[in-house]
Amino acid sequence: MVIAKIAPSLLSSDFARLAEECERMLSLGADYLHMDVMDGHFVPNLTLGAPIIKCLRPHTKGFLDCHLMVSNPEQWVDDFASAGADLFCFHIEATKDASALIDDIHAKGMKAGMAIKPDTPVDVVYEFAEKLDQVLVMTVEPGFGGQSFMPACMDKVRELRKRYPNLDIEVDGGLDPENIEVAAKAGANVIVAGSSIFKAKSPEAVISLFRKTVNDAQPSA
Repeated sequence: MVIAKIAPSLLSSDFARLAEECERMLSLGADYLHMDVMDGHFVPNLTLGAPIIKCLRPHTKGFLDCHLMVSNPEQWVDDFASAGADLFCFHIEATKDASALIDDIHAKGMKAGMAIKPDTPVDVVYEFAEKLDQVLVMTVEPGFGGQSFMPACMDKVRELRKRYPNLDIEVDGGLDPENIEVAAKAGANVIVAGSSIFKAKSPEAVISLFRKTVNDAQPSA
């Protein structure tokens, strides 16, 4: 049985106050701090990288869930491990040897996650699932915040949950109080949300709602 883990996306935070924003989210009940790493090549946007993670690490004990939307993720494993990342999530579409990459991530002391884009079939994950700590099913096209949730992606979540009942399954993109139940019932337990948390009148209430909805959707023991 899995439990809810709520991961505010710091892409929606005030970057000028990043450390404060991280601590604020943790104080409001967040479990993970989701860090969107974009290289301007794999996706058409450019955000933070390992140097910022390294600067942030001394200021927070939060779990840094780093989602690398980058080409050639292999080249960044050492840098993110040294920077203090807790989880290194790469895109299957960006690597030629996912198994070796997972092994390298683990060898460097990080948890390993694999992400798939909306058009990527879920069966590409199966070969590696037993080695992974988390699978991220993108519910928007990676690269920009503020996009609309794609409910068709929930078929992938349902299939993953059926096959791997104890796997952490993360969803990222357009999650809000209106669609969280759809994601939770499909089997997602790690919820990434940016705008719907940071722009809410009460971010704490949204985090609490997400957690309750996910935990309520879990099968009874």
